[in-house]
Amino acid sequence: MGTTAYLFDPIYLEHQTEWGHPERAERLIAIETMLQSKSYYEDLVRVKARKAEIQHIELVHDAAYIRRAREEIERGDEYFDSMDNSVCTRSFEVALYAAGGALAMCDQIMDAKADYGFCAVRPPGHHAERGHAAGFCIFNNIAIAARYLQKEHKLKRIAIVDWDVHHGNGSQHTFEKDNTVLYASLHQFPYYPGTGSGMEKGRDEGVDYTLNIPMDAGSGDEEYRAAFRERIIPALDAFRPEFILISAGFDAHRNDPLAGINLSTGMFGEFTTMLMEAAARHAKNRMLALLEGGYNLDTLAASVERMMRTFVGA
Repeated sequence: MGTTAYLFDPIYLEHQTEWGHPERAERLIAIETMLQSKSYYEDLVRVKARKAEIQHIELVHDAAYIRRAREEIERGDEYFDSMDNSVCTRSFEVALYAAGGALAMCDQIMDAKADYGFCAVRPPGHHAERGHAAGFCIFNNIAIAARYLQKEHKLKRIAIVDWDVHHGNGSQHTFEKDNTVLYASLHQFPYYPGTGSGMEKGRDEGVDYTLNIPMDAGSGDEEYRAAFRERIIPALDAFRPEFILISAGFDAHRNDPLAGINLSTGMFGEFTTMLMEAAARHAKNRMLALLEGGYNLDTLAASVERMMRTFVGA
């Protein structure tokens, strides 16, 4: 197995959401505590978080949106753009570090200091649109990472595989006219945010570079395994990405409170194995997972650990 990098920083705990909010700091504490208990933890390449430069945020988001986010969040607004986006005065700064953590990991992998990486960052990102926040997300971390890899590392073909239980509307809309980024998503449908039907395949030059695989409520390992083997992996093999990014949400687990998909913990290891094999074929092993959803603390931590165990070959 290749070398695996890991990024976690206490700054991500400073994004404080309202009492009872499912996207809370305890999610990262649960992950970090779980990973610290594993023998391979000391062998992980630790990557230091950094703050993203505004020019890199502007690869995906409007300058006016970024200014508005800073102003509204830092003046003390309790919500940003929607009632599900609970924020505190530190949330804008932390969101810059969430995006910047992804960029630091991209550099680590592109510099061949690691093959695989996982960023335990928050706030998450795949619902954030060019000029609108939604679904607990402020900046679209994974979309920014994809554009950064293209701009700074001159890669031509990036694949984003989104296994979060919710469709990544922000990621899809960022790249729907683009044939240099393949966006592939499996998600419960119909469900929040309402996008992601199988008819949505991209627009203009991006037609057929968006692959939505809507899953019925109640779907489990068998249905997801078939979708990966019959749809996701063939699409990756046809596209031949130079880097694979994963929107790694763990809320499709059967014990998660926010959805109705019935995946086992082990399925996240199977997803990882299949994507590692695709990365070996096309991307020189280069693969990076960014945390999105997952709201049952125990199953979130166990599912992340199954992914990490697969990365390191433990």
